[in-house]
Amino acid sequence: MKMNIDPIRPGDRVLCAVSGGADSMYLLCRMLELKEKHGFEVCCAHFDHGMRGEESGRDAAFVAAFCASRGVPCRIGRGAVQGGEAEARQARYAFLRASAEKQGCQWIATAHTADDNAETLLLQLARGAGLRGLGGIAPVRENLLRPMLDVTRAEVETWLSERGIPHVDDSSNASPDYARNRVRQGAMPALRSVNSAFARHTVQTAALLREDEAFLASLAQDFLQKQGRAPEVPALAALARPVRARVFQLLAETPLEQCHIEALHSLCTGTEAAEISLPGGVRAVREGGRISFAPQAIQPWPETALVPGSTVHGPDGAVITLSLPERSVEVHNTLTSFCFKSAEIRGTLTVTSPKDGDRIRIAGRGCTKKLSDLFQEAGLARSARAGVPVLRDDKGVAAVFGFGMAERLSAAPGDTALYAALKKQKES
Repeated sequence: MKMNIDPIRPGDRVLCAVSGGADSMYLLCRMLELKEKHGFEVCCAHFDHGMRGEESGRDAAFVAAFCASRGVPCRIGRGAVQGGEAEARQARYAFLRASAEKQGCQWIATAHTADDNAETLLLQLARGAGLRGLGGIAPVRENLLRPMLDVTRAEVETWLSERGIPHVDDSSNASPDYARNRVRQGAMPALRSVNSAFARHTVQTAALLREDEAFLASLAQDFLQKQGRAPEVPALAALARPVRARVFQLLAETPLEQCHIEALHSLCTGTEAAEISLPGGVRAVREGGRISFAPQAIQPWPETALVPGSTVHGPDGAVITLSLPERSVEVHNTLTSFCFKSAEIRGTLTVTSPKDGDRIRIAGRGCTKKLSDLFQEAGLARSARAGVPVLRDDKGVAAVFGFGMAERLSAAPGDTALYAALKKQKES
């Protein structure tokens, strides 16, 4: 069973994301097998979402003990996740990225299998995805590495059983509340009955679709290199629709649904000035024989005091809440939720938009930076910066949602703490 570790170079450090389940234990043990031959180092990280009570704590203890027995450096993170799968995934990956930086790891390896890839493709198909979505799970994306996409879940279980390697079971995997579980328990067995190699063949299909997507995207890139950011309408109209759709996607710089793409196709007809609104605060304008994309005016956050138990409503349906003080356990801050040490807060916490000269020493960064520099490094357009909520007290910036919190306010286990969280209200 081949592990795809080609991008790893001798001397690299690889952080394995380990939940304690069968797939991630296979990942960790296989990487430990391969590290001597290929000259890389292995670390481990486990994130406890706090969503399964005692079972979550059991899993964290299991991973920590197994790593200690094998001499593997291991970081355990914990967080109080309330918003379901999407928030849990965001918190987990934020912790993995922070752990990789802390341990000097060039790669983060996750235990996605051929079955996971097949389930993802089926879910995307059910949601009406295009080529990009049907490409499934990419083997490499930035510093994320998925070495097990050619390995099936059945092969994982057999390998662990033959070697007596323990693992834990996640009870939520049996719950029909999650769409992936329904696909796993219903569609996957049915398709395996048609072709026992369905999962592995799906990996091959997804790879072919990714190649097709990459080719079409390259044609769109070539077009924009010649036309620039405000292409001529006749040139756009002459493109094949699949290429034109990808040009729109590149220009919008925000995910577009098919209805938005169709509206943009329609914008290429006619001669009078016209415009349409798109997600992410973007508008497309046809004027002077060209189509250009520009951000809509971003509403700033109203300067509002935050007291424990309060809620502040901001632009575009965003909401910030501040919970009542409570004794802190070990909690991992995400980019949308922060745990402040109550005793270090000076005066009242206030939410505002960024202000000229704002600076912050983000926990774990080891340096103080201007917010304007942070925004520039992140590629955040100037027109969008007013929509970034900033928490501040009498001493200065306390946290910047999407970027981090001030080191001076970091809470430790046992501290009395305040929890601030940013959420986007669902549209009715």
